[in-house]
Amino acid sequence: MRAKVWVPLGAVVVIGGALLYVASLPQTVDLTDLPAHPSNIKNGELLFHAGGCISCHAPAKDTGRDLKLPSGGAPLTTPVGTLYPPNITADKETGIGNWSDADFVNAMQHGVSPKGENLIPAFPYTSYRNMTVADVLDIKAYLFSLPPVHADNPDVGLPLAWFTRHGIGVWKRLALANTPSQSTTIDPNQSATWNRGAYLVNGPGHCGECHTPRNLLLIPKAGQEFIGGPHPSGKGKVPNLHGIIARGDFDSVDDLATGLQEGEDAGYDHLTYGGMAEVQKNLAQLPDADIHAIAEYIASLK
Repeated sequence: MRAKVWVPLGAVVVIGGALLYVASLPQTVDLTDLPAHPSNIKNGELLFHAGGCISCHAPAKDTGRDLKLPSGGAPLTTPVGTLYPPNITADKETGIGNWSDADFVNAMQHGVSPKGENLIPAFPYTSYRNMTVADVLDIKAYLFSLPPVHADNPDVGLPLAWFTRHGIGVWKRLALANTPSQSTTIDPNQSATWNRGAYLVNGPGHCGECHTPRNLLLIPKAGQEFIGGPHPSGKGKVPNLHGIIARGDFDSVDDLATGLQEGEDAGYDHLTYGGMAEVQKNLAQLPDADIHAIAEYIASLK
C-alpha cells in the first residue's frame, strides 16, 4: 500500500519540480530580434536622468570616485536586504563594456544578466519593460559615451543563490504577466503631452515601483497604481499620488511642474522626503516640456 501511495506522490513532486524549473528559466531576446536603430546619445542622457539611474548606481562617497559617473557600489536598502548596484560604465572588466545590445535589453527589460541569471527586481526592469527598445538602446549609447571607470564593487552574495535566482524566474512569470505598453502613446484619447508624461512615469521614471503597494509576493497590486504604501526601505510610507491638487498639495499642474523642477530651492520642502530629493534633482535635468508632461499625467490621477 505504501508503495502505491509514495510512487505517484514522488512522480507528482518530480513533475512539479520540473515544471517550476522550466518556468524559472530566463526569457531573453537575441541580437536578431532587435530593430535597426541609429543611436541617439542625447535622448539616452535624457532617459538616464528620467530614470534617476545615478541615484542607485553612484559610487559610495568614501571611494573617491567621480559621483557623477555610475560606477556603482553604494549600499541600497531593500525589503530583501542590502544590495550593491553594479558598475554600469563601459569599463570592460568591471562594468558593462563587453555587453552587446541584446545583453543590455535583456537586463533592462527582461531582468536577465549576460550570464543568463535572473536579476533581483530591485532593479526595476518591471517598469523598464514599458519602454521602447529604441529608447533602451539610447541609454546604452549614452552610458558608453561616458568615461569608463574601473571599479570592483561588493558582490550581492545571495543566500542559496541558485535557488534564489530560479525563484525569481518563477516570480517573474507572475509579476510580468501583464502585457507591457512599449509605446509612447498609451491612451489615444489623451493629449500628446499627457501621453509623454505617462510614458516617462510608467517607463523610465518607474514611479510605480515605490508609489504602488505590493502584495505578499512583492508584486505591485493591480488596480491600486500610485495610491502609496510602505516605503521600499521598510521605513515610513510613500504618499498617494492620486488627487494631489484636489487635496491641496499643489495649486495646479504648473505648480507641480515648478515643484518637480526647483524642489526645495523654491520652498517645496515636501519633495525632499523618502528619497524624493534625489528624484527631484534628476527630474530637474529634463527639458521643461517633459517636466510639465509628467506633472500633467500625475495631476490627472484620480
